[in-house]
Amino acid sequence: MNAEKQPASLTLEVLTEAIKGSAAAFRCRRRLQPAGGAGDKVFPPTFAGAVYAVEHRRLPGRAEPVTCVILDTVQSQANRMEVALQEAYDAEKLKLPLVIVDFTPWSPTGDVEADKAANRLIDAVGEITSLLVPHRLADAILRDSQTPEGVEFRKSEKGKALNAVSLQNATPLYQLCPTGLIFGMWDSTGPKGGLGAKFERALVSEVVGVGASLDEIHRARGIRRDPLEIRKTVPVRKDPDGSWTILGPGTKGAKAPSSINHSSVPFESHNAGTTVEYAEQTTTLSLVVLRRLRFPLNGMAKAEIDVAARTVLAALGLCAATLAFANGMGLRSRCLLWPEGPMRWELLDKPGEDPKVFTLTGDEAINLFNEAVEAAKAAGVTWEEAPIKLLPQQKLVELVRRSQLEATKETGEAGE
Repeated sequence: MNAEKQPASLTLEVLTEAIKGSAAAFRCRRRLQPAGGAGDKVFPPTFAGAVYAVEHRRLPGRAEPVTCVILDTVQSQANRMEVALQEAYDAEKLKLPLVIVDFTPWSPTGDVEADKAANRLIDAVGEITSLLVPHRLADAILRDSQTPEGVEFRKSEKGKALNAVSLQNATPLYQLCPTGLIFGMWDSTGPKGGLGAKFERALVSEVVGVGASLDEIHRARGIRRDPLEIRKTVPVRKDPDGSWTILGPGTKGAKAPSSINHSSVPFESHNAGTTVEYAEQTTTLSLVVLRRLRFPLNGMAKAEIDVAARTVLAALGLCAATLAFANGMGLRSRCLLWPEGPMRWELLDKPGEDPKVFTLTGDEAINLFNEAVEAAKAAGVTWEEAPIKLLPQQKLVELVRRSQLEATKETGEAGE
């Protein structure tokens, strides 16, 4: 009996040929189970109205639609991949263009009252990069920042380049924020408004819980135990400044100690998770979308330049997904998923033929990306290697500061 053929490693040559040819996409589908084991609860995200996103999907081999619940949305998966790229960048495993807004000049001292009086931030923000903002290069945080010389970002030499980007001229965005071409971007708040540059997602990923037991009643019940055993019958008053006072029995307006986060409190929650047969992640990198992008240099378009830039973007997408998901996913509290097998990338090349299957580890993905970047440089396609540093405009700092002040007034009740 012949041994089962093992998938080949994905190389730069294979990736480049896929870009040059007519292949439609790379995809990765795999099953996952809760880290606690099959049958353990998972906690989906809640949406407006504190509800789960429930769908009935038709699946292969199932005669009837199957109840499914979204465990991680496309947008959330994209954010996780960008965070993985940021972590790899911080670890100096790869380099790519970054725009950085630095809030550190307004960092708090640690004395909350002094920071309030000095109009400083109360909670540190640090540096925000174009990998961590929700709308990539078109984000309002970058729009409301300025160069160290005081020029608004969108009016600076680099920022104005965003006004000219399009499918036919993706070069400026490639040079400043290539992830905008992978995860999608719409410059709807720029000078062109709704006519601003729009790029669809080339990389899409989603996690779904299949066979969710949502028809059953799942409730979380318990008691938050107070080690001091403070009794709920002791009356207190909660003052506007956050302090509190013990009151005499029968005092009007008295509250239980739970209002100041003391005493044992029973709780019950209706959003108490669910069980699923399994979770499935589907990740697709569209080569069709990448082929729509053109990368002219000095006003001239060349096929070899387009191929080099698209190959870098494809390698960047594969790298982001592999780094973020190869070793499982910690989606949120009590939703840690462990894959049943390693990531396998299928190349959808020729209709009617079985997809070619490739392996790609995290280290291999980084090497593939770095090789693609060097090959693109050799072809004349370069990007910003030094981070572009910005400072937030004073009105943005003040907006953050006042929001933090409002947050200091908010307190959670122990019984919530």
